[in-house]
Amino acid sequence: MGIIRKTKSVETLLGEFKNNSGAVSVTELIKRFNSQINKTTIYRILDKLEDDRILHSFLDKNGIKWYAKCNYCTCNDNFDAHPHFQCLSCGRVDCLLIDFPIPKIKNREVILSQTLMQGICELCSN
Repeated sequence: MGIIRKTKSVETLLGEFKNNSGAVSVTELIKRFNSQINKTTIYRILDKLEDDRILHSFLDKNGIKWYAKCNYCTCNDNFDAHPHFQCLSCGRVDCLLIDFPIPKIKNREVILSQTLMQGICELCSN
């Protein structure tokens, strides 16, 4: 079950993703909003926004969960299966909007696939 009411806390977190084209870690969101929203509420809202396919999540190299705005998700299907790129210099993480087909595997059903590519971003390479 997703978001039922758009509370001030929900609007605050949604605003963070409307103004940000990249991904944001849950630890950064907790740091940024700890004086306004308690940690449990942040996790609960993020889970519900993900259930509603407004956000999608993935894990970084350290196992920290990151969230980004969905581009092609629907309530029935999650079409936002794309790779992410993490800069090893500045730590920034972006969604890569490139075709990255998930292969069919004999006798298996792939439910979820996460691909994290790492390297140096265009801002750090200059």
